[in-house]
Amino acid sequence: MLKRFHRFPEEAGTDEAGRGCLAGPVTAAAVILPENFENIILNDSKQLSEVKRELLRPVIEFESSTYAVAHVYPVEIDEINILNASFLAMHKAIDQLKGHLKYIIVDGNRFKKYREVAHECIVKGDSKYMSIAAASVLAKTYRDEYMNQIHEEYPMYNWKKNKGYPTKEHREAIKRYGITKYHRKSFRLLPDQLTLEL
Repeated sequence: MLKRFHRFPEEAGTDEAGRGCLAGPVTAAAVILPENFENIILNDSKQLSEVKRELLRPVIEFESSTYAVAHVYPVEIDEINILNASFLAMHKAIDQLKGHLKYIIVDGNRFKKYREVAHECIVKGDSKYMSIAAASVLAKTYRDEYMNQIHEEYPMYNWKKNKGYPTKEHREAIKRYGITKYHRKSFRLLPDQLTLEL
């Protein structure tokens, strides 16, 4: 059973999705849940089926005290690197939260301090605390929705299925069709980068 909060009821959980992808944004969400929030399905988004994530998204949006989602796109990822882009996405999401923020709990082991708000990094936090799990679900579903949209523009990469991750199929498509404006040029897009014209 996931815990309600780590230190304070007014703490935000934050998490990101899409760090290891070759295409598309890195997406982060931040969520503050009310003290009485309960949900028996909620878990780390990676442990949930797509159907369960999609069922949870409107529940989290409706029942959370406040939530926000933010994307950082490939051009900026290439400029500042994926780690900094992940921090930036989380900061952008936290920026949009309403109400008084006392504390931030972050999934993982690294974070860049947000203003003067204290924070704590929690490894596998998305499987320990409800607010981080909720953030992981929102980050994943919003990013998947975005990848489904850009799939319509470039169906040959099958982003609807692989969501931009480095699958064999995705890399074969890059080899065959080259790259798009949605690809991260700073990433190793093919095992032999020399074969790709950037």
